[in-house]
Amino acid sequence: MFSKNISSVIPGAYNIEEYKAILKDKKVAIVANHTSLIGETHLVDSLLIEGINVVSIFSPEHGFRGDAGAGEFVDNGIDIKTGLPLISLYGKNKKPTVEQLKDVDCVVFDIQDVGVRFYTYLSTMHYVMEACAENNVECVILDRPNPNGFYVDGPVLDTVYRSFVGMHKIPLIHGMTLGELAMMINGEGWLKAGVKCNLKVIKCKNYDHTKLYELPVKPSPNLPNMTSVYLYPSLALFEGTVVSVGRGTDFPFQTFGHPEYSYEFTFTPRSIKGVSMYPKHKGEMCHGMDLRRVDLDSIIRNPGLNIEWLYMAYNAYNKKDKFFNKFIRNLYGSKQLEEDILSGKTPSEIKLSWHEDILIFKQIRKRYLLYPDFDK
Repeated sequence: MFSKNISSVIPGAYNIEEYKAILKDKKVAIVANHTSLIGETHLVDSLLIEGINVVSIFSPEHGFRGDAGAGEFVDNGIDIKTGLPLISLYGKNKKPTVEQLKDVDCVVFDIQDVGVRFYTYLSTMHYVMEACAENNVECVILDRPNPNGFYVDGPVLDTVYRSFVGMHKIPLIHGMTLGELAMMINGEGWLKAGVKCNLKVIKCKNYDHTKLYELPVKPSPNLPNMTSVYLYPSLALFEGTVVSVGRGTDFPFQTFGHPEYSYEFTFTPRSIKGVSMYPKHKGEMCHGMDLRRVDLDSIIRNPGLNIEWLYMAYNAYNKKDKFFNKFIRNLYGSKQLEEDILSGKTPSEIKLSWHEDILIFKQIRKRYLLYPDFDK
């Protein structure tokens, strides 16, 4: 059974007394974005109020204020409110440089994730940990609940296809918090040359992997609500195809469609500043499926990566050899999905292909869990 009572869950950032002593009298850099809140107050502001010497801010994809579109280059700057230097980790470099860390004793990482391998905040955390390890800088992860943390599913990454949207040999839906993954990355020796990070994870309170955590703030511009968060693991695979997932509409990741389909539901992608400036099929009427009224309770009761939608969309498209693009291999973590669908395998057969890898991963996962698990 899954609990929907989330009022008692307290993210790690809220437990400020637990990490204030670690930061005292140190020069601190913060890796944060618009989700890095303690109540209504940003983490950076909270630490400055506490007298912590914050010297710089690092920001991930979508920027510090969360208003840059997916894949949009984010430049360095100055935070207007605090006057602190703002260093982008989704611009000229994705990993903090020696120069950027030379006056830093400790890096604090606090970003809300959604629990999917190709969501890039995980890759940003990896590079931050690696840079800290290489430069003898402490790293403190302020953990937050995983809204998709109540199941594990999908293919495990083939490291031949390692990229910024998939760096680790983990399933597409890993069922772990970023704090737990940080422990795994360190423990499994996944940082460059096997270096170890001086890592401290500040745990959430009253959280476990049977709790359904409703995000208080949208984690990125194209995930505006919990429907999109729950559908994201399955629908994001369409990014490696000719099919639109509603970027450039008011309901991204809650639909899929294409101009050549014959479905009754229609939408027309448009440019939306800070969300999607150049959406797929911009200005073209797409026919597809409206998933806004999907039964979320059913998804929660029977969680899993939905290959059926992709399979259906492939079969409805006439130019089958043009359906996929190369990005599908980075998202899926191998070339297997493309090959399986092109060869006529069914969704059930495709799902069976990752079953053994999931069992192996779950055994590794158990070693790093910080919270009670759904898989007793």
